[in-house]
Amino acid sequence: MATPTAQPTQAKVQLDHGVRRDVNKISLLFTGVGAIIGSGWLFGALYASQIAGPAAILSWIVGAIMIMLIGFSYAELSVMFPVVGGVIRFPHYSFGSFASFSSGWINWLAAAAVTPIEVLATMQYAYPYAGWLMTKVDGEYLVDGAGWFVAIGLMALYSAINVLGVRLFAYLNNLLVWWKLLVIVLVIAVLFALAFNPGNLTEFGGFAPSGPGAVFTAIPAAGIAFSYLGFRNGVEFAGETSNPQRNVPFALIGSIVITAVIYVLLQIAFITGLPQELLGDGWANLSFAENAGPLAGLAIALGAFWMAVLLRIDAVVSPADTGLIYAGVTTRLSYANARNDNAPQGLAKLNNRGVPWVSILLMFVVGCFFFLPFPAWSKFIGFITSAFAVSFAPGCLVVGALRRQLPDQQRPFRLPGGDTIPLLGFFASSLLVFWSGWSINEKMLIGLLVGYVVFAIYHAVTNHDTPPIDFRSGSWFPIWLAGVMVFSYFGEVDPSAEAGASFLGGGDGAIGIGLGAVVLAVWSVLIYYYSMSVRLPAHRAVAYIEKTPTDAPTTAS
Repeated sequence: MATPTAQPTQAKVQLDHGVRRDVNKISLLFTGVGAIIGSGWLFGALYASQIAGPAAILSWIVGAIMIMLIGFSYAELSVMFPVVGGVIRFPHYSFGSFASFSSGWINWLAAAAVTPIEVLATMQYAYPYAGWLMTKVDGEYLVDGAGWFVAIGLMALYSAINVLGVRLFAYLNNLLVWWKLLVIVLVIAVLFALAFNPGNLTEFGGFAPSGPGAVFTAIPAAGIAFSYLGFRNGVEFAGETSNPQRNVPFALIGSIVITAVIYVLLQIAFITGLPQELLGDGWANLSFAENAGPLAGLAIALGAFWMAVLLRIDAVVSPADTGLIYAGVTTRLSYANARNDNAPQGLAKLNNRGVPWVSILLMFVVGCFFFLPFPAWSKFIGFITSAFAVSFAPGCLVVGALRRQLPDQQRPFRLPGGDTIPLLGFFASSLLVFWSGWSINEKMLIGLLVGYVVFAIYHAVTNHDTPPIDFRSGSWFPIWLAGVMVFSYFGEVDPSAEAGASFLGGGDGAIGIGLGAVVLAVWSVLIYYYSMSVRLPAHRAVAYIEKTPTDAPTTAS
């Protein structure tokens, strides 16, 4: 198509039709806070301490900064275009169908895995009182017997609540998040009051007993990045909030800041609250016999049996709330893929409460299937972290591309510094993938390749017009990911190496953490500016933003 001589510099912003805008400022904030404070907070302090020792405190700070850099880009985009499922739809605006499907598929796959992982966490934490739910095999808690009915039943419950509408979802989530915040603040205060051993910060191998590299290894391996990635819910629900210009930046940035403060304080309270006899064998061998989790185990060791009971209750509530949130997120991603015309249009059908009910049904079915290959909580964490990092990277590039495509577009929230913050966010995404390790990334890569097969089949069998694939404009995605995968493969060493000195998994170890950061910085800059050069022309971006007839959802009673 010939490029017009006068390029458009603005697009008319149209909101999604049929969805309800029942999510207020606090409810939107709490979708992020509730997703971040899920199952991760009950184990994160222990796992991070085992990997990095007291330096785990820095892991939470560095992780928060990295996620904040990514979140800034989505804050600018979500205020410009407050649509449902923005994480998937934004890349479509600037880079077309291939790029949006690439990030959208892996994003949906990771999100679809979160609800079942939280179901498994709820069941694992309930195991001490209902041993019939799971069986312990080689240190892993696996769904067993009648536990399968409970797992499927919880998936059905989260799905049903979402079908009933976003207002009920927001109300229940608000109640559960207030509970979680009160419990975690109480735990921090009680741990500081019961025991404060500052010597734990330096006496057992120093502040960083496994070396400075362990600070970065802990970010994906201990579930730190997994926890913070819940910030994205402010983006997914942006089309369902009453005042996105005010509410979205508040929710995105506020959820990261609030939870970062909480997690850092919890990590300090955990480290300084440990009885020193538990550290005699070193940080890597720190463990608790308490099945309900390390925080409950520490409470019992300090004589606070009442707090252990409270933590056992919260160990069911926290994952349940996060599972409820991601059941809603996954359905909105399916909806967004359909609105991009990269998935069947039936996924965009709304019920009379403005909810994409077909997408909820798909989420339920796929979520139940996830229990088969991943019947244990620990099997999910690395895959989800790597996949989400891959899917968030495109948003950072979209900020730079749209500034070139639509320089006059109104931006109520505009990042300062030109390309600096989006480029840093893109670099942060690349690092999170690299730090996840090849043993995790190869599984994520297989999932992406399966998605491309699905993409080809959909375009071959669909009976209506689909948008151009725009492979050239989206070519940066496979090139970028191929490079990161190569660096990831050569960035790992034998898993028997000393904790913190290597990544987790198995490659040949030619690229360490320091060299890897330098190589990825250069690679990220090259890909960033390559993507700017192949972006869609302005008039194509405007056409996608202003939508097409096939983009309109149908409402079903």
